[in-house]
Amino acid sequence: MHQHHNALGLAASRPVAPVTLIRPHAAARAARFFVEKFPGRSMYAVKANPSPELLQILWDSGITHYDVASLNEVRLVAHTLPQATLCFMHPVKAEEAIAQAYFEHGCRTFSLDSMDELDKIVRATAKNGVAATDLTLCVRLRVSSEHSKLSLASKFGAGPEEVGDLLMATRQAADALGICFHVGSQAMTPDAYGQAMERVRAAIVSAAVTVDVIDVGGGFPSTYPGMEPPPLEAYFDTIHRAFESLPVSYSSELWCEPGRALCAEYSSIIVRVEKRRGDELFINDGAYGALFDAAHISWRFPVTLLREPDSRAKDMPFSFYGPTCDDLDHMTGPFMLPADVQAGDYLEIGMLGAYGTAMRTAFNGFGSDETVIVADEPMASLYTSEEREVASNVVTL
Repeated sequence: MHQHHNALGLAASRPVAPVTLIRPHAAARAARFFVEKFPGRSMYAVKANPSPELLQILWDSGITHYDVASLNEVRLVAHTLPQATLCFMHPVKAEEAIAQAYFEHGCRTFSLDSMDELDKIVRATAKNGVAATDLTLCVRLRVSSEHSKLSLASKFGAGPEEVGDLLMATRQAADALGICFHVGSQAMTPDAYGQAMERVRAAIVSAAVTVDVIDVGGGFPSTYPGMEPPPLEAYFDTIHRAFESLPVSYSSELWCEPGRALCAEYSSIIVRVEKRRGDELFINDGAYGALFDAAHISWRFPVTLLREPDSRAKDMPFSFYGPTCDDLDHMTGPFMLPADVQAGDYLEIGMLGAYGTAMRTAFNGFGSDETVIVADEPMASLYTSEEREVASNVVTL
């Protein structure tokens, strides 16, 4: 991995394959922002970007807890950050994975949304028929995803009719009892968390249990074209107020699980335009590369033309085709770029640190491993200039 000062300078060297740009300073800033400002504990959702370099940056910036969702993620974090606290927050796990996480990697925190999963966790962590006494078990509630761009409401979560019994049974098996939920990815209003916390309150009251952890999950949004969420502080305020008003707030910890918000700005890619056909640009990365979300859920990433001198042409909307032979390799956008963009031009596509690099394939023989560290600012930064100032002055202990 080598260093370059900025994206423009890199484009001037005319790379033939796509190049991934890495911005360690942006990930460090995002982590410090959560560590400083979130009124509880922030754990990183590893699935958003499992790169070991990123995990190390987050650890160095004060993130000590990691939300792992598979045995491979457990192994990866345990190997990269031996001191990290692992939280296995997938509500449906293989029994073997639970046992290995517990006995070999020191994982003590697990989530569940059914009696079956509770029984499985108790079985998998028992030794010689003696149940574990050091488990933190988080019961996942089903909450609404109506305020989020990507729903997570249909797959996981205990419904209102079953949650009382499940909380009581889990309380018996757990050293620490948690309640967790996930409002969906890219939640566009803090109200999503406020409403979910009302479900938490109802569950606590109906089950009459003492609760040690309230985990508000992920969903903290980043800024993309056409998606400008309120500032993160507004989310933190809403969560803090809702938490303080719960009957268990004096005795419980507040957790969250940011993924996208910690890593979106960490990476971007530089692509070359291979052909222009009207308002369609054929580029050398796509649906099977870092742009899976752009193709499959029509996500709009920020784009910029890397040309010196700058184009004077007005912006117009473009769609992209990726390099493979597949028609699915199409990104509708719209992506706003100067009207005079042409074959041979280079574009930077931003905010790909979350779910971009993580979902790449080598389908059809396309793909690229070249990664360069740059020091310039990410394109559509979530953090205002003032927040950047605060974060860069924070001394990490």
